[in-house]
Amino acid sequence: MAKIDFFALAVKAAEIADDKKAIDTIILDMREVTAIANYFVITTAQSTPQINAISIEIEKTFKEQDIRPLRKDGVSSSSWKVIDCGGIVIHIMLSEIRELYKLEKLWDNAVVVNIKKLKSKTEKITATKEVKKKTVVKKTAKIIKKL
Repeated sequence: MAKIDFFALAVKAAEIADDKKAIDTIILDMREVTAIANYFVITTAQSTPQINAISIEIEKTFKEQDIRPLRKDGVSSSSWKVIDCGGIVIHIMLSEIRELYKLEKLWDNAVVVNIKKLKSKTEKITATKEVKKKTVVKKTAKIIKKL
């Protein structure tokens, strides 16, 4: 059985939430804090349909990678859904629920992963790969012309 990269899944879940216009998405590194999960993803949706859209897209994407939730809570809730995949727990909630429960404060000894830094690093790596790819294509074209 292949080892699951829960950090990569947490980043992917955060990206999906952001793509679906969620706000204030964070990843908490829980490894030194609790045995519940390695990472929590906490995000705020602005409506019940948005909560549903985010959770459906995360589950669909994870299913494509053969990752299935161990548990789902709030299936019938209109204000908070939780997707528990073992090493990662994803909380999608309305702003008033997030403010009420303050999970970030409850787990304030967890390390907050800087998603913006991760995105900029990934974008730089992708841009570098694209530049290298273009350079290879240009060099190949020059070689072919010489032939």
